[in-house]
Amino acid sequence: MPVTSHDVSRAAGVSQPTVSRALRGDPKISKATRDKVVETARRLGYVPSDLARALSTKTTRQIALVADLDNPLWPMLVEQVHDELDANGYSMTLLTERGDPEHFNRQILGQRPGGVIITSVTPHAIFPKELIRWGTPFVLINRTVQGLECDAVVPDNIMGGRQAARLLADAGHSRVGALFGPADTSSGREREQGFRLEAQEAGLELDPRLIRNGAFDYGYGTTAFPELMNQPSPPTAIFCANDIIAIGAMNSAKQLGIDIPGDVSLVGFDDLDEASWPMYDLTTIHVPFSDMVKSAVKILLSRIAGDDSSPVVEVHSVIPIVRASTI
Repeated sequence: MPVTSHDVSRAAGVSQPTVSRALRGDPKISKATRDKVVETARRLGYVPSDLARALSTKTTRQIALVADLDNPLWPMLVEQVHDELDANGYSMTLLTERGDPEHFNRQILGQRPGGVIITSVTPHAIFPKELIRWGTPFVLINRTVQGLECDAVVPDNIMGGRQAARLLADAGHSRVGALFGPADTSSGREREQGFRLEAQEAGLELDPRLIRNGAFDYGYGTTAFPELMNQPSPPTAIFCANDIIAIGAMNSAKQLGIDIPGDVSLVGFDDLDEASWPMYDLTTIHVPFSDMVKSAVKILLSRIAGDDSSPVVEVHSVIPIVRASTI
């Protein structure tokens, strides 16, 4: 027998109307009461009847896009997801899993989306597990979560890491540094894994003093680049786990009077629009984000239409793009 709002009201010790108002995020309900109701509903596995009805009858044509605002990819992905959903007759609501997780969950309940797209899911996100509990279709873009069986669309990060190492080896570099990404993300781990595998096969020297792990952001590139270049035997080339790290490194090089690629070559990953700007002209690994978004939307709409087959992880090929930051 499905759990009802009356079950939640009895377990939480509040009236049934209070349960309904709390789950709608009514500001007249105190935070303490709202938190108690939401936690009780979660513990009992309760889904509000209007949300369940919308999902079961597929009457809602609204998709929630959950973006990680700390990831520099989100503005590009938001635009592309919006346009792809619009082309398929769906509207998009932008949400961010930031701050109070209970408030975030109430946002989702209030929006009553037909499905959810999650860009660059954070390593410790509990939200995808909640979506599974609620029976809400969702798909991940760009990253996966270890131990979570769900639909995902990702680039071939291992191959991309291999391609970056091979590119540097073929250019004649032997002493190579790396600004790897965070090891607690699938993209960070896989890009590092691919680079190390190919480097070993190609005979590239990976001195631990020339290796760093950090966030996928500009600040990491600006601070870690000088650390590598100030070593007694600095690298002749550096692999950066994404373009934003590489751009931070390039700006740091400019301030330090280090020539790229004369003193050190740089390779990024993602092929953001900025990578092709003349001021950067960055050699990088191209990720087909537009194709990935199309695939993610197609998978999600298929789930909304009733496809209950096993979860799929769709891996998209990547290619190296050689520009002026390498010799």
